[in-house]
Amino acid sequence: MDLFANVALGFERALSFDALLFCFVGVTIGTFVGVLPGVGAMAAVALCLPLTFYMDPTVALIMLAGIFYGAQYGSSTASILLNVPGSVTSAVTCLDGYPMAQQGRAGVALFMVTMTSFIGGSIAIVLMMLFTPAIAAFALQFSSAEYFMIMAMGLLAAVTISQGSVLKSLIMVVLGLALGVVGTDSGSGVVRFTFGLLPLADGVSLVAIAMGLFGVAEILSSIGRNEGKGMSPRDITFRSMIPTRKDIKDSVMPTLRGTGIGALIGVLPGSGATVATFMAYAVEKKVAKDPSRFGNGAIEGVVAPEAANNSSVQAAFIPTLSLGIPGDALMAFLLGAMMIHGIVPGPRFLVDQPVMFWGLVASFWIGNIMLLILNIPLIGLWVRILAIPYRLLYPAMLFFICIGVFAINFQVFDIVAVLIFGIIGFAMTKFGYPPAPILLGFVLGPMMEEHFARALLMSRGSFHIFWQRPISAVLLAISVALILYALKGVVRRVKTGSVAVEEASRDL
Repeated sequence: MDLFANVALGFERALSFDALLFCFVGVTIGTFVGVLPGVGAMAAVALCLPLTFYMDPTVALIMLAGIFYGAQYGSSTASILLNVPGSVTSAVTCLDGYPMAQQGRAGVALFMVTMTSFIGGSIAIVLMMLFTPAIAAFALQFSSAEYFMIMAMGLLAAVTISQGSVLKSLIMVVLGLALGVVGTDSGSGVVRFTFGLLPLADGVSLVAIAMGLFGVAEILSSIGRNEGKGMSPRDITFRSMIPTRKDIKDSVMPTLRGTGIGALIGVLPGSGATVATFMAYAVEKKVAKDPSRFGNGAIEGVVAPEAANNSSVQAAFIPTLSLGIPGDALMAFLLGAMMIHGIVPGPRFLVDQPVMFWGLVASFWIGNIMLLILNIPLIGLWVRILAIPYRLLYPAMLFFICIGVFAINFQVFDIVAVLIFGIIGFAMTKFGYPPAPILLGFVLGPMMEEHFARALLMSRGSFHIFWQRPISAVLLAISVALILYALKGVVRRVKTGSVAVEEASRDL
């Protein structure tokens, strides 16, 4: 009965006029940003954050979350029609989505992607309703030692589980931690690492980092990019969207498997929707009777990754809201946005802010229904948007990024910081350094420092507290296991490289 009462409380808040309005605004902006190749939800959320400072915190969070999961819906459109992923998470959709479009089945692909995205997101919302309160109740037993260890474990997971070089990810996390200590120490009041710059006394701006690394860097990367030629809206009609019975039959199990994979991956720190989509595609290719169909327009290769994508995005809210541990960079940014509004996610969040939590959950249902309306009847509009020239789109984005970051503190220094982080982000992308771990380290770093100091105060300076308490000891063991797992991968790659060098020398 408590669950139904809480859900009713959430819908009462989510169905209010302001919540409905900004939920619609959020999912619309998210879909628009998702459709545009390469822009990404992070840039849109960072750009819209200053607009939320004068909103009710619940409504602000509903809008920002709507941009986040709305972008996942829209990102598949460019993948299917142009063979250009709207975001990294929809890159797998290109493999079979674009061949379907070439076969004249773009409408079916877009329709099935929208429906499976809705199903995947809806199932993940149910899991969120069931498990988040239980996890939060368990986490009420945490002391500062457990908080520190679970945050450290989250950062280690982000380094070891994420794709790419472990060493490069580790460097980026350390850089984020270093940026997090800039400013005034909350414990002693001492100003640290400001180099005499007064604007840094309050720390580096979260919005400046996010807009620079993910917004300005993308604009710089887009210079000279070839613009794809999309379809005409006339090519996609309502009749062309109707799937056959075989399409529906072939999509049922892949959708459910993709949803399960996405939900499982989504709750793991550092994995994210990208890993979920690739894993879902690999599983479908593995269980298929005829794997050769994949890459040639197999509908299973479209619906499974998209179900996993949206399921993972919704499931990522579970650790963020119940433990205060973001699963990826965008969740870290949303966590920072909540803290700017004076809200601290974690075990006490559900107790102290029940209306906000359940209102947010209810808004997910409403937002997913709105996305059905936006993505199916208005598909012609989204196809027209793909015709916007990048040379017009990106300068306008740069202008709004500068205006948005200046509006926070009315300091020119923040604009300079955005441009500096944009150049850094552009350089990191070129050299293969992922920018996302920086944001995770930046958000979690100050909280880790605070809980580490509290834990040592509790133990009178003894480090034994981190392995004497049962929960903390388990988290420490998992962290050590993650480190060993990463080292094993490094050793394997070194051995592989040595064998390759030896074989090459023999050939010479």
